[in-house]
Amino acid sequence: MKVIILGGDGFCGWPTALHLSKEGHDVTILDNLSRRSIDDELGTNSLTNIPSIHKRLSTWSNLGNSKIKFINIDIAKELGNLIDVFKEEEPEAIIHFAEQRAAPYSMKSMTHEKYTVHNNVLGTHNVLLAINKMPNKKADLVHLGTMGVYGYDGAEFPIPDGYQNIYIENESGEKIKKEILYPANPGSVYHMTKCIDAQLFQFYNKNYKLKITDLHQGIVWGCNTKETLEHPDLVNRFDYDGDYGTVLNRFLIQASINYPLTVHGTGGQTRAFINIKDTVKCIKLAIENPPSGERVRIANQMAETFSVKHLAERVSNLTGAKIAFVNNPRNELEENELSVKNEVLCNLGWNPIKLDDSGLHEIYSYAKKHVGNINLEMIPATSCWNESKMPGIPTL
Repeated sequence: MKVIILGGDGFCGWPTALHLSKEGHDVTILDNLSRRSIDDELGTNSLTNIPSIHKRLSTWSNLGNSKIKFINIDIAKELGNLIDVFKEEEPEAIIHFAEQRAAPYSMKSMTHEKYTVHNNVLGTHNVLLAINKMPNKKADLVHLGTMGVYGYDGAEFPIPDGYQNIYIENESGEKIKKEILYPANPGSVYHMTKCIDAQLFQFYNKNYKLKITDLHQGIVWGCNTKETLEHPDLVNRFDYDGDYGTVLNRFLIQASINYPLTVHGTGGQTRAFINIKDTVKCIKLAIENPPSGERVRIANQMAETFSVKHLAERVSNLTGAKIAFVNNPRNELEENELSVKNEVLCNLGWNPIKLDDSGLHEIYSYAKKHVGNINLEMIPATSCWNESKMPGIPTL
């Protein structure tokens, strides 16, 4: 299958590109390398030393793998070029990772809020426009969304895969069944853009019959996949800073240098999680099992749920690291429950990786090998939803 991966140089996009290439798909990456530019802006770095995209790709092909093509393009700004690429490449599937993915970064300032909305919303809309301009319109779109579109206010029942049946009483007192999108409740500008994406997908599916899969992914833990470990040049990026580092990965980095595990608030916030190895598996399942197109296919791409405090305690028990409770910089409940269904992907054959001590130890050991790359100044979370709630820095 001919596949275009938008944002294929990023944390989820790069291992997906390698995995699909290894599985025999013809892969082309479109990326403007903005994630690398954000590292420069923030003064941070990946824990791992990631080579240039060109070095990555040449190493991949030199190992005897199929060549992956790269095109440098900003999909939010270059609609004409994007249309031309889609027409020339004629992909059967388009995988969309090309969005600013960090909630804290989206809340740093008005400038960052504006950038996130512009990059994410215009980029997604341009992708839909470009698919609609393809002569046959047969390219399936697979979009990486987030569980965060649902918010974290707690639920008395499992969150379904995207759609919820409700009953509305008409003037005659008769209850009419109606299917709606599960109510959105974003907690950051980043999450808001994903909610807008969902509405765009509904519109283009209804009016232009585009085939779209929207994967609402949980927080990713882990770093590498089988393919990224084939050579040091292929290593995946590993974010540990306060803006882009995901919570479990951050805890394991902090533990590796005896830095207190920074738990925001009470740590009672419950979140959904998935291993990076499962991310690439789910994307593969999505493109190889396309939806009918009758409606947008929505799938909760998550394996299990944990509270932040629970994760900190598990890492502490494994490594001996201390736990520090700091102010929560986000406007959110201090405690919430979260139950989620993931039937769509499991019905396609997905068997999720569950978190265990061996998985924690694997990432912890990997972090220990790269402690020399850690910039201590980048560990604290400094992006704040409310200035009166600055999280502070634990005593070292």
